Amino acid sequence: MAFNTGLSGLRAASVDLDVTGNNIANASTVGFKGSKVQFGDLYANGFLSGGTNPIGDGVRVQDVKQSFGQGNISFTDSGLDMAISGDGFFILSNNGETRYSRAGQFGIDKDGFVVNNQNMKVQGYTADDDGNLSGVRGDLAIETGNLAPRRTTNLVTDLNLDSRQPVLEQRIRNIAPINVASLRGSEFTFNYNDGTGNYQVSPIGANASAAEAASSINAAPGVTATASTSATLTALSDSDVSNAANFRMEIKIGGSAPIALDLQNVATLEDVAAAINNSSQSSVSASVIDHDDDPNTDPVLRIVQDSGELLEVAYGDAPNGTPLANNQAYDGELVVTTDRSVDGVTTDSGSTSFEVAFNATDFTEINAFNPIDQRTYNHATSTKIYDSLGNTHEMTQFFVKEPSPNGGVGQSQWSIYIEIDGEMVAGTDQQPYTALFNQDGQLESINGDVNGEIIIADWVPKDPNGAPNGADGPPANPSSVVSPIPLPADSSAFVLDLGRATQYGATFGVNNQQQNGYTTGRLSGLDVSGEGVIFARYTNGQSKALGQVALASFNNTNGLSPVGDTTWVESFESGQPVIGAPDTGTLGSIKASSVEESNVDLSAELVNLIIAQRNYQANAKTIETSDAVTQTIINLR
Repeated sequence: MAFNTGLSGLRAASVDLDVTGNNIANASTVGFKGSKVQFGDLYANGFLSGGTNPIGDGVRVQDVKQSFGQGNISFTDSGLDMAISGDGFFILSNNGETRYSRAGQFGIDKDGFVVNNQNMKVQGYTADDDGNLSGVRGDLAIETGNLAPRRTTNLVTDLNLDSRQPVLEQRIRNIAPINVASLRGSEFTFNYNDGTGNYQVSPIGANASAAEAASSINAAPGVTATASTSATLTALSDSDVSNAANFRMEIKIGGSAPIALDLQNVATLEDVAAAINNSSQSSVSASVIDHDDDPNTDPVLRIVQDSGELLEVAYGDAPNGTPLANNQAYDGELVVTTDRSVDGVTTDSGSTSFEVAFNATDFTEINAFNPIDQRTYNHATSTKIYDSLGNTHEMTQFFVKEPSPNGGVGQSQWSIYIEIDGEMVAGTDQQPYTALFNQDGQLESINGDVNGEIIIADWVPKDPNGAPNGADGPPANPSSVVSPIPLPADSSAFVLDLGRATQYGATFGVNNQQQNGYTTGRLSGLDVSGEGVIFARYTNGQSKALGQVALASFNNTNGLSPVGDTTWVESFESGQPVIGAPDTGTLGSIKASSVEESNVDLSAELVNLIIAQRNYQANAKTIETSDAVTQTIINLR
């Protein structure tokens, strides 16, 4: 009996030594899980009972149990190395056989598949051409080819327009000069488009001068009126002056006494003009008009009174105190200018001459928008966009503040111009887009679109020489373009989204500007997320999901059967695997560029080695002692 007991102990100690040695041998094996021997005692029992004081028959090995505890995670230089932090196994395909492993030392084979050191293919969820995970499990592969270019179909611009900016552009009407005689006895009203109402001008008197009429009109908001009176003496020539024995001239302003003129020794019209200009009356000036384009036409004298008073001029060859033969009174003229707020003129009574003159005059733009003149726009921002061939183009958005539609109460208005490579697009060369902001600085609409979107459907991509570059051009029917533009796109049309734009009393600034196009790119690296998604990085700055590693867990991990190469296979005891994405459910997360080290505690194993050695020696001593006792019995004869 003692021989068998000692022999069972030797066998058990030998297994313990083997397991401990195997643990020590794999202390540096990535993904290795240490094992431990579990022992049980032996007793001899009868069929119906075990006796009252049974003696044990030794020991037997009940199980060699693996410890699936977490190993330390260490970093590596390989982008495809992965470590599982938590529960789960990598799924590997070995020529049709499915294996499970914690060793995440992966690379790429010649066909682009993600494999381990034994060329087993890593299983995961594949992605489509746009980088969308499909949920279909299969062999993970890395696309090493170039990333095809993608045209811009959407551009989002998030910015703030400074509400404190002034209106730069001016629109005025310069109404042709109108004689005061046609305004006398009239009453008219200016109409406005800025919500301020109308303004009725004080009646123009029956004998009013141009100066008085200008004073009445100047009182209207947004209106400027100036008056002057001129007399062109076409009947007076140089010979009339030089041949006269007593040349005299009298000039009266507004019925006042004649101004004093020194006309002694005058011989030409130039002399007369000089005498008028040297008088004490500064509001009167004179000049001689030469008709250089017609040598047959004599020069004429022109006298101007700059305030629009009644001008009376008399001249002739007559002694002092006698009447002058040529005597004429001249009415003044008005020049009226209105700004963009004046929408019309309504005649209340009298002549309609002024109303007709207003309606016949178009707006003149001063400081109108010009993309090459920074003084004509308030703000601008540029960004790159891409055509279907991946060529870059520079798009610039210009913002011009306009007068508020409601007189500045509760609403603000801006004009938007769009330029690509120096050419205006979206029809803004003809008519800009109009953006309206409410009293809180929030965008209300752009050309009535409450989403703040502008569809650009007339852009022709061109090369640096200004010729079409072969990329997709505008759609055949621009009005059919909808937002968002469906993919794959088949034209150069894209959507400019300004829905997040604001207009606050703060400095202009672009908070965010993103577009979805890019040029072609070469693979430059791989990244793995905590969810096991493998991303490809390209030289054009883009990244795309190529797939996602799948993990498997088991109800009874200890039931897995080890098959070498740090892998296990499913068994009846382990149950079927539960497969899912990393960091979901009970599955652990992925640590990129890392591996899980062996979970063997080398110090503890060395101690176990000493214990196993002691147990082996002690069991050997049991056999030796039993042999000595047996020999003693034999020697009794």
